[in-house]
This record gives sequence, structure tokens and C-alpha cells, in this order.
Amino acid sequence: MLKGKQSWIFQNRPVIAATGVSGGPFEANGNLAEDFDVLHDDLWMGEDSYEKAHRVLMEEAGQTALQKANKQKEDIQFYIAGDLINQITPSSLSARTIQIPYFGIFGACSTSMEGLALASFIVNYQGADYILTGASSHNAAVEKQFRYPTEYGGQKPPTAQWTITGAGAALVTSKVPGKNMPVTTSATIGKVIDMGLTDPFNMGGAMAPAAADTITAHFRDMQLDPSYYDLIVTGDLGRIGQETAYELLSNNGLNIEREKFKDCGLMIYKEDQPVQSGGSGAGCSATVLYGHLLNQMKQGVYKRILVVATGALLSPLTFQQNESIPCIAHAVSIEMD
Repeated sequence: MLKGKQSWIFQNRPVIAATGVSGGPFEANGNLAEDFDVLHDDLWMGEDSYEKAHRVLMEEAGQTALQKANKQKEDIQFYIAGDLINQITPSSLSARTIQIPYFGIFGACSTSMEGLALASFIVNYQGADYILTGASSHNAAVEKQFRYPTEYGGQKPPTAQWTITGAGAALVTSKVPGKNMPVTTSATIGKVIDMGLTDPFNMGGAMAPAAADTITAHFRDMQLDPSYYDLIVTGDLGRIGQETAYELLSNNGLNIEREKFKDCGLMIYKEDQPVQSGGSGAGCSATVLYGHLLNQMKQGVYKRILVVATGALLSPLTFQQNESIPCIAHAVSIEMD
């Protein structure tokens, strides 16, 4: 059901029945390593290119989610996935392996919640019994496309972020597998916001207005107070972007308790890891949500959370044509049933 201008309510409360999370060596040394299902000790992952390794991450995450739910690919109606690489190639190649009817989507680093919102919408209206959805990124593959190859050794400014090597997948279903399961209750679809920023090394600053716009829209549409949620978490704003978003939200009249406003890109790595302003990438919010945060919810730490994945919709082409950076954010609310 449409609520307000840009939000959906999922009255049938689709269930996140199982998840799978895979990561690379930097994540294995990070703050949330215990919440990953699969961790690799090198970026190649047995492949001869970083892009192929990127595909492996998404395959592992999806297959892990199916195994946890004791489901076969034949049980799943649709697969919704995306990433940051040209024409979402790793996701499409993973779909070739997984062999489930496939929607390839692109929302940059907002892809995880775009996929979860669409999966929940389809399941809520009986368009499917089971949908597998996920997002992924690979540090070496993404850095090569959007900035400089890792081997180049280029120096980064303090505003830059570290693209995570990881994938997160979730199995969304109308078939309730048991009690005490996380369910999706609503989603707010973001607008493209472009404040004219052009620096690809300050993604957090560019995405912050889009995050603030979507969060404001969510509370306006749902007619809720921010205190309704135990946690409001953004996807990958990093230190610069998170502070900017919090200030913008305060200016919009939303009084969010500071300790309840977090960022996946600031949670995933340890303080002594050289990630400048924090983690980023399409796999950032996917791995943190489908690993750490859902584990925390099942342990009773949180009952209701709002996940706001943020994305910078730039590309090598837009940069070459001197375009500014359009950004977007999608929000999904998750509660323990």
C-alpha cells in the first residue's frame, strides 16, 4: 500500500528467512569479521581477475542464504541483485551460475535496499513465495573503475573511503519459517539529489543530502517520530557524510538521538585500519545488515531499525563529461516479528 508520497507499507510483513555474507581479507581483519559466513584470505579468490572474484562473492552469499534456509534454486521465483561494475557484470554472471529468473538493478551503493524494497513489495503482493536479493562490491575491481588501480598506489585525501570487498544476500519470503524472525514493514524510495559536488573522493559529502531527504520523507510519509526506531543506520556516508546528514536532519526538525544514528561504513572496520573516512561500496550496507545487524536483532539488541542505503550515481562517463554527482538513498524498515 502506498503511504504518503514515496513510501510503501508491507501489510503482510515479508520475512527475511535467511542471509549469506561473504568478504575479503581486509574485512577478515575488521570489526565485524565474526558476522561473515565466508571470508577469503586474498583478493583473487582463485580467479584470474578481480572482476571474476567479485562474481564469486555474490555467488557465495546467495548460495549460503539458500543453504541456511534449506532451499534449492528451483524453490526461488526471482533473483534481484546489483553492483558497481560496468553493466553490473558480476551480478549478471552470478545469475548465470545461480540460474534463478533475474532482475539486475543498479542504485550504486543504495542497491542493497533497492533490492530489499522491491523483493518485499513483490512478496507482499503475492508476486512470489521466495525472492533472493543482494548486492556486492570488490575493492580492487571498483577502485580500478572509479579511481585508480590499487597497484598505482595513489595517495587519497582524508575524505576518501575504502570500498569493501563483500557481498550480502537475503532470502525474502511470505512463508513464515518460525517465530522471532526479522520482517520488512515499510520502504521509502528516494529521489535523485544533486547538490553540485564533483569530487569523487568525497562520496559521503555528496550522498548526505540524499540520505537526509529520504529519512525526512520516511518520517513524513509514515507519520512516525524518530524515537520509534532503536537504530537508524545509513549505508556508507562515512565520517564526513554522517555528520553532514545529521546536521541536515536537525535542520529539518528531526531530533534523532546521536547514539541511535550510525553508519555501516563506520561500523565494519577497526579504528586502526587505514580507511580514511570509512567503508563504502554496494556491499557495505549489504554485509553489515545481512550479517551484523540482523544478528544483533535476533539477539534482542534491536527490535526496530531503519536502514538507509546511500548511493552516488556517478560513472567514468559522467566524470569525463564534467558532470556533478547525482545521489540517491532508499530506506527499508525492519522489525522483529
